[in-house]
Amino acid sequence: MNEPTILRIGLAQINATVGDFENNFKKIVNFIKNAKDAGCDIVAFPELALCGYPPEDLVYKSEFISLNGYYIKKIAAASKNIISIVGFIHADVDIYNSAAVMCDGNILGIYNKIFLPNYGVFDEERYFSKGKHSLVFTINNNVSLSVSICEDIWYPEGPGFQSALAGADVIININASPFHYSKWQLREKLISIRAQDYNSAIAYCNLVGGQDELVFDGHSLIVDQNGDTVARGKYFEEDLIIQDININCIRTKRLLDPRWKKKETFTPIFETKEVPVNFNLTKKQPLKKVTFPEPPTVEEEVFKALVTGLKDYCNKNNFKKTVIGLSGGIDSSLAAVIAVEALGKDNVNGVFMPSPYTSKQSKKDAYAVAKQLGISITEIPITNIFKVYLNELTSIFKNLPPNTTEENLQARIRGNLLMALSNKFGWLVITTGNKSELSTGYATLYGDMAGGFAILKDVPKTMVYALSRYYNKIKDSEVIPKSVLEKAPTAELKPDQKDQDTLPPYEILDIIIKAYVEEDLSYTDIIKLGIDEEVVKKTIKMIDANEYKRRQAPPGVKITPRAFGKDRRMPITNHFREF
Repeated sequence: MNEPTILRIGLAQINATVGDFENNFKKIVNFIKNAKDAGCDIVAFPELALCGYPPEDLVYKSEFISLNGYYIKKIAAASKNIISIVGFIHADVDIYNSAAVMCDGNILGIYNKIFLPNYGVFDEERYFSKGKHSLVFTINNNVSLSVSICEDIWYPEGPGFQSALAGADVIININASPFHYSKWQLREKLISIRAQDYNSAIAYCNLVGGQDELVFDGHSLIVDQNGDTVARGKYFEEDLIIQDININCIRTKRLLDPRWKKKETFTPIFETKEVPVNFNLTKKQPLKKVTFPEPPTVEEEVFKALVTGLKDYCNKNNFKKTVIGLSGGIDSSLAAVIAVEALGKDNVNGVFMPSPYTSKQSKKDAYAVAKQLGISITEIPITNIFKVYLNELTSIFKNLPPNTTEENLQARIRGNLLMALSNKFGWLVITTGNKSELSTGYATLYGDMAGGFAILKDVPKTMVYALSRYYNKIKDSEVIPKSVLEKAPTAELKPDQKDQDTLPPYEILDIIIKAYVEEDLSYTDIIKLGIDEEVVKKTIKMIDANEYKRRQAPPGVKITPRAFGKDRRMPITNHFREF
């Protein structure tokens, strides 16, 4: 009986940094070595792993494009006795988002991405030309594989399908798929369906790490020809996923599938390039049984995304320390928790800035959080500064009654103080506003919105509470005190103030925001969800009226299907109304 043909694949989900060619190159070469030492025949890297993703307008710089070509040749030289597949930018008359197939010092073939996403956070049609050919490479006339990039696998009759019909046993799909909560479920289901449809194994390699507002979760996976997940990478960590694929099982399934006998009736959409590869598959010892990570809960994956996003934003932009205004409220408490997890307690500084309206409980809670986390806390009262502001404005305001002006003054004083500390000590100011507040404009320009990174920018208020409870649970301790979790949310900018004096209850507000912002539901559709018409009207008016504020907000981690910023681009000047 003939020995089965076994192909050992390694998926190197790495954390690449945009524009850092030298260090990305070193990382790629190191993972190639590790894959080779593990007996891999092939190692694949994420989409645009060489230059980092997304490169945005760096693509317009000729030197940036040249360095892609220079370093991909260096990677080819390091690919000895192993086939390497690396994402890079390829310049060939036009500019392409590409994958190079390399072995023994040679670039054997280049695949150019065919389907370019141009929605949400993606602008690929702005930068790249579309590829025109699928790519199949065959190892010693025996094992056939194809390469595709990210969006290509989302189309049922795309290059993956065409490659499978051309004989590809395994489809290697390299990705830079940005995170939002529960997206892994959609991806894994899709890959499973494609594997069953194509009668192929699919190796899906995804990027990991933070890049500005985007976070990539890794979660690379290998699915067999039956659609079963046989390997899965870690979440939010670099990883080398290794799996043996039995080529005979794939071919047996195809022989038994009546659909495959009809493949000659399929009309190709584009040409398939076939590349022969002179490479000997080595006989291997069976891999040790590896238990791959279980899928995370929503709270777990969102928390890790926020930690990863902040950690990489600071590390990749050379911020060593951070400062947070600790108010004793739930948002600043969670922001401090995330900062400590990302950067360590010695790199997080808390500042408590009481005003005439700050309660004793808030002070107690702010100090309790700082103590639990082991971070420094400095108290800078703003009452006297606030009085000076009011005194200087008395003649101008001419005894007009107090309103939000006086409230916002307090927030802006605090913002000024935090920015002063930032300038003096080089600390990054982490703002603490959440998505619910930013949606409705319940935030002060140049006040609580002032800072360098808005860690909770895309986190709804209800999720802020869920994440806080999650953290206390995994730490088996009240790191965020019970009093913080239970007291009514308040900005404490006037006597007895509560958020619900201005906003609907967050449980209702967040449903409206999700429907209107993330799902693009109409005013009438949202009312059908059973929400009071006047509440819906009021909320939509607030969301529409505050686009100008959001445009001036600092960057923050995207964790929902549709975040403000690149994900949702609304004009500031806008007279369209649904009611």
